[in-house]
Amino acid sequence: MKRVLQQDLIYEILSVVEEIPEGNVATYGQIAKLIGREKNARLVGKVLSMAERYGHYPCHRVVNHEGRLTPGWPEQRQLLQMEGVPMKDDFHVDLKQCRWDC
Repeated sequence: MKRVLQQDLIYEILSVVEEIPEGNVATYGQIAKLIGREKNARLVGKVLSMAERYGHYPCHRVVNHEGRLTPGWPEQRQLLQMEGVPMKDDFHVDLKQCRWDC
C-alpha cells in the first residue's frame, strides 16, 4: 500500500528549508532531526524533489551528510557558488565552513 504524504508534514519540512540562511547549507538528516523525525532523511529528500509544487524554496541549500550535491542538478552548484558557499570539489560543499548552525 502506497503511503500518501500529509500536507502538514510537507509544509513543516519546507518551512525549515526556508529558514536556511543564504551562504549556508543543511543536510537532509539535519532537517529530519529538526522536525522530530531523526531517521527520515530520505523523506526529506522526497519532499524536496516535489517542492516546486508548493512554491519557491531554497532547496539548493540542502545536501547529503557528506556535503555531496544532488546528482543530475548542475544548477545547484551554480546557485550555491553565487551565495558564496565554499566547495571542496565539483560535487561537495565544505560542510565545516558552511553548515547551518541551527
